Amino acid sequence: MHELEKDPPVTESPSIAFSPRLTFLSDSDKPELYQAALTLLDEVGMKIQHPEAISLLEAAGCRTVDGWVKIPSHPVEQAIRSAPSNIPIFNREGEQVMDVGGRRSYFGTGSDLENMVDGETLERRSSTLADIETAARLCDALGNVDFIMSCGYPHDVHPDRANLESFSAMVKNSVKPIVTIAVDRADLSEMWEISKTLRGGEKELRAKPYSIHYTEPISPLKHPHSSLNKLLFCAETGMPVIYSPAPIAGSTAPMTIAGHVVQGLAESLCGLVIHQLKAEGAPFLMGMGPAVLDMATTQCTYNAPEYLMAYMAAVEMSRYLDLPNWGYAGTSDAQIPDGQATFEAGLLTFMSAAAGSNLNHDLGYLDFGLTGSLEMIVILNEIIDQIRRIQRGIPVDDDQIGLSVIAETVQKGHFLTHPHTLKHLRSTQWRPLLMNRHGYSRWNSMGRTSLLERARARMKWLLETHTPIPLAPEILTAVEARVSYYRAA
Repeated sequence: MHELEKDPPVTESPSIAFSPRLTFLSDSDKPELYQAALTLLDEVGMKIQHPEAISLLEAAGCRTVDGWVKIPSHPVEQAIRSAPSNIPIFNREGEQVMDVGGRRSYFGTGSDLENMVDGETLERRSSTLADIETAARLCDALGNVDFIMSCGYPHDVHPDRANLESFSAMVKNSVKPIVTIAVDRADLSEMWEISKTLRGGEKELRAKPYSIHYTEPISPLKHPHSSLNKLLFCAETGMPVIYSPAPIAGSTAPMTIAGHVVQGLAESLCGLVIHQLKAEGAPFLMGMGPAVLDMATTQCTYNAPEYLMAYMAAVEMSRYLDLPNWGYAGTSDAQIPDGQATFEAGLLTFMSAAAGSNLNHDLGYLDFGLTGSLEMIVILNEIIDQIRRIQRGIPVDDDQIGLSVIAETVQKGHFLTHPHTLKHLRSTQWRPLLMNRHGYSRWNSMGRTSLLERARARMKWLLETHTPIPLAPEILTAVEARVSYYRAA
């Protein structure tokens, strides 16, 4: 195994010089899909199960017919204009670490996995609050994990407290921004209050947002009271919010990719309209989790080609509308962190970066989103590092081309000792920490380890050696007091 090294710190924004245009939609496809979504909103409408949201929509010129709210194009287009194209996100310490928008790609874990898989035994078990603490501490040490979610669902905590306890565990074990999940508005409000304590007040938190909330409608075309209640809370407080439907092709959405995308786009845009009507200019991320129902197995897949194409189309539509988007990375339908897992997770992660998807979650998801692997997160940290090296691109100038260097070296026959080689060695060559670049003999003498074994060793080393920046004692006391009060209620 390579000598263990600490990852470099997260940079404020990934350096992108090379911007490949991975695209599945033509220039004419995008306006056609957008117009289809507008038609769906206007002619079919949405089922809105929140009185305030209905009032906001009707005041903006929408009409309610037989329980369906029909949304014409003008409030949609106004909402797209008013929503910010970029959302700055700050870590727990108040440092800006993300600028969500454009073609900048950030990566993080996902939430609420029912199980965790052991990298040594390959057996899975129910996840606990301790797993959430461990995952947060590990991600804090990994330089290419930009934000965190809970990873696991804490089965050892009462369901009414699970999300807040998870949020508290992440706050205490990592400085990185958090994407939150909440049961209801009251749950989310407690997280907001904790964030205000961390930042020093509401004004400071609004200026430097720390957490982002994830909520979603129910496909097809239904927007429940709980989801909209949390969406409106985020608009009121200025907390960035993700409103991302998860329509299932062949089940809760059309089987066809174009129909799948149009429905998901319309559902997300409905949330955007309500959000912007409540607070114009509040930060919003659109998205779509385009699951595909495998008709042979009745299993919803994360990595089917149709999923990837629908997801890429959704990313392109967010770029077309110039809105920050919620994306995916690092998932696999495999049950264990094996070759299938590494291929599927790596492919999706590269596609997200190449398409310019902004906030990409679910690193380490296995088994159709039921199981998590910390070792996979470590492997993906290295994959993202390599992707970001590629995105730095190819500098082209006289020094990089090196015509004089070639002329000077032609008689010698090699460049090994030329100063030009030493000058550019470290800035040009990417060096892996996990991937094997040794020949057979060297690999054999080093223990014949697999990628999974090396990832597990690195994970253990990071957890043994990395200590997250602790909370100040008075802030820790305040956080614990809020969680304890909620726990006792």
